[in-house]
Order: sequence, then C-alpha cells, then structure tokens
Amino acid sequence: MQEITQKIKTLGKVLGFQQIGITNTDLSHYEARFKTWLNQQFHGEMSYMASHGQKRMHPEDLLPGTMRIISARMDYLPPDTFPVENLRDRNRAYIARYALGRDYHRFIRKRLAMLAEQINDLIHPQGYRAFCDSAPILEKPLAEKAGLGWIGKHTNLINSKAGSWFFLGEIYTNLPLPIDEPTKKSHCGSCQACIDICPTQAIVAPYKLDARRCISYLTIELRTAIPIELRPLIGNRIYGCDDCQLICPWNKFARSSKEKDFHPRESLHSADLLTLFSWTKEIFLEKTAGSSIRRIGYDCWLRNIAVGLGNAPPQIEIVQALQTKLNHPSAMVREHVQWALERQTNTLKNAHDNSGAPR
Repeated sequence: MQEITQKIKTLGKVLGFQQIGITNTDLSHYEARFKTWLNQQFHGEMSYMASHGQKRMHPEDLLPGTMRIISARMDYLPPDTFPVENLRDRNRAYIARYALGRDYHRFIRKRLAMLAEQINDLIHPQGYRAFCDSAPILEKPLAEKAGLGWIGKHTNLINSKAGSWFFLGEIYTNLPLPIDEPTKKSHCGSCQACIDICPTQAIVAPYKLDARRCISYLTIELRTAIPIELRPLIGNRIYGCDDCQLICPWNKFARSSKEKDFHPRESLHSADLLTLFSWTKEIFLEKTAGSSIRRIGYDCWLRNIAVGLGNAPPQIEIVQALQTKLNHPSAMVREHVQWALERQTNTLKNAHDNSGAPR
C-alpha cells in the first residue's frame, strides 16, 4: 500500500495537481468548532451548511465503505491579472481571481475521476467518488488532516510553500491507504493582516468568519438585498473578494497556474463597471457560459454592479446608466439601482456646491 500511495501522488502531479495527501475519516477534532459556527448563525442563508445530518462530520455516512480521503490541491492564480491595481481602480469591476476562468468544479472533479480510474489500474477496482465543493464535505479540515497546509486566521487553507491560491478536491475511497502526517500547527503566528484588511470586518476573531459580513457571501451566496450598511464597504468587488489572500505574507510563495482553463475570459480581470452593467441578460448568459459567475444569475449580477457603481467616483455617465435600470422587473435590482443613484447624485451635487459654481 505504501508503494501504491507513492504512485497515486505521482499520478496526481502528472494530472496537474500540485500536492496529494491522504487522511482517515475522523473529523471529531473539528466537530465542536463547526457546530458553534452554525449555532452562531454565521452561515447566514447558506442553509445547506446545516443540512445533510452528520455527513459532513462522518465521510463514511456520505459514501458507505469509505476508509480514506485522498485530498488534492491545484493552483489557480491566473498570471498577469494585476489584482491590486484592478482593486484600486474604482471604475473597474473586481472579480475574485478564482472566477476569471472556467468553472473549476467540473474541471477538478474530472481530473480527480481520471486519477481514481488510474488507481483502479494499479489495484483491484476500488469503491470511490470524486468531489470538488460539490457535496457536504469539510474540505479544509480534511486537507489540513492530509498535510496539505493549515487553516489560517481567515479560515482559508495555507501551504507554507504555495500560499493559498489553490482549489481543493477529494476522492473518497475504500482502500486502506497509509495516511499522511496532518498539519498540527498554524504558522500564522502573531500576524493578523487578514483580519485588519477585511473591508467588512467579517473575520470576527482569529479562525472565525461571520459569512454574513463576508463580501464573497454577499455577492455570491446571498440572493436577497445586500444590507445597506455593508454596501459602501464592498467597493468595486462585484463577485467575491481576495483581500485576505492579497495581504497574506505566505502568498509570496504562490505560483501562477499553468492551467489555461483558469486564465481570464472576456477580459474580466480589467472590465469596467459600466460595460458590465450594460450587458443584457442574453449577453450575460453568453459571456458567462462555463463560468462559475453564471450561478448567481442576471439579477444578482446587476445588483452587485449597481453597488459598485454607487461606490465609484461620481460621473454623469454612471447616473445615466443607472437611470436605465430604474424600471427593471426585479424589485431587488431596482432597490440597489436607486441606492446607487442617490449616492452618485448626492456626491455630484456636493462636488458642485463645493466648487463655488453658481447654484
């Protein structure tokens, strides 16, 4: 089995994974923290986090017969997208780097399924199932147990040689493979840069995230109105947020992905807010085909961009663009457009009044 394990790790790297680790199904160490997080309602409207009974904590309940979890990570940071510059230009839309290319869910699952089939060629047919953010699984705890890194204060997994810009995926298997040494210690030390930089202060304590305040949750998971008090803090982030990763000192070791599927599509890494706001529903569906962005739907897309436009430097062109959506069929879209319009017009009026020009 030790020899088989080494072959699995070699095959994984050939398939594009940067690291493969193996662990058992015991997640008792993480159970109390997860239940506390749920009891504090930090999961917001993500009701699926509280469903599925004990399957998150007991992988063998999700797939009977499971003895080991093969945990894999794959780098996704696209090259030459200049995230900090993009974030600072408030006329441009900021999209989380993981979402600039094709949807990673299918991509990673397909590669994991290929790895599982190759394992079958090495040993008698195994019982297995491949996952990538697609089932009730505690991916980061499993990866930490498999030795792929530690869960940082921002609750993302960090690897000391690769930072945190990577996807995770798993193969549940009934093979009694040798397990890897888990990552037992956090190497964040006294650093709390991620806590300090979070625009909405969603990291309420080290290793504790209130998703209800997280921009990724607000712009992707939330399907209703974004709380008014949080809208100005979102800035130009229209799909996700990378601030805690951009500031993390461990990401000096991160490497750009060589997978072309993760490279930017439709110049989304540099698109301006007004251009994206002008997309019709048909254009939105066309441009986001095969992208994870499509999952939020056109109305949430407009909602998010309206907030970005409300936070942009005051411009008459923005006011005119917002006015075209005042009668949008969606009440949610209309609400956010009206909010953005009021911010733009008030700022323009104040600028005019303070200029000394005749009223």
